[in-house]
Amino acid sequence: MKHRVSWLGVAAASSAIVAGSAVAKECKGIDFPAQIQVDGGALNLNGLGMRQATVFKVNVYVAALYVAKTSADANAILGQRTPYELILHFVRDVGAGDINKSWGEGIERNAPEQVSALRDRLAMLTGWMTDIKSGQRLQFLFRPGAGLQVSVNGAVRGTITGDDFGRTFLSIWLGVPPNPEVKAGLLGGACG
Repeated sequence: MKHRVSWLGVAAASSAIVAGSAVAKECKGIDFPAQIQVDGGALNLNGLGMRQATVFKVNVYVAALYVAKTSADANAILGQRTPYELILHFVRDVGAGDINKSWGEGIERNAPEQVSALRDRLAMLTGWMTDIKSGQRLQFLFRPGAGLQVSVNGAVRGTITGDDFGRTFLSIWLGVPPNPEVKAGLLGGACG
């Protein structure tokens, strides 16, 4: 007696297994996987945070932070000498000028003593920014010793060298953040 395999049934079962484990968390209808692969190693989702602007708490983007070792302690994450990836998924249109202004303000707020040392690299980052539409993403992949790779809507713009820049950049969200909800979410709390 021959056994017949229903490929449709196998495909449906496989899809259900993959779908059940693929999405770790969602915020405002935006899904993020539990893990991503970087250079052959896994980075784990630490948390999701909602960036809000103005006194009206207008939602701007959902931030996702992937790290080698998850933690609810911002200083522990900032002190890691391992890769991280920060993804900003925009839920509204934002102009390049506003994005660039927020980078400068964030660095001044969190590392005022380093502003002059980081100025040229910050200028490189701001030069790569474009207007971002709702549904688009900015991705920042930090590799110790190599720097911070910047991608705008899936296109790699370049890498900013220096571990100091990579740590200071992440402190925009994990130091004194633009709104406390984004930091709390990235550290494993509720998202927005």
